[in-house]
Amino acid sequence: QLRLKESGGGLVQTGGSLRLSCATSGDTLDYKTIGWFRQAPGEEREGVACIPRIGGDYYYAPYAKGRFTISRDSGKDTFTLQMNNLRPEDTAEYTCAASERDICNGIYDYWGPGIQVTVSS
Repeated sequence: QLRLKESGGGLVQTGGSLRLSCATSGDTLDYKTIGWFRQAPGEEREGVACIPRIGGDYYYAPYAKGRFTISRDSGKDTFTLQMNNLRPEDTAEYTCAASERDICNGIYDYWGPGIQVTVSS
């Protein structure tokens, strides 16, 4: 059973950067789709970025393009979300997840507990 846990969240000023990491255990990330999600208070959870297991283009939400970068750490079962030029509207709980399915918009099987990111104006 794959287990995930986020780190790297916190408080940052507008325009700042944060690097979220997702550490895994219990199974490998190989052959899994991996992604980051976020949920702001009163809002539904939304996909931020994803690497599909079948390869090809990475997925980024429109607000993430050009500011956020998802990557898998080479040779390790960890992946990250580099977030630059953060805005107050990026404030949310961020969660990493993994899926046994080929594509980014399918059902995710494994979830981390989530970590708070707060961007002050």
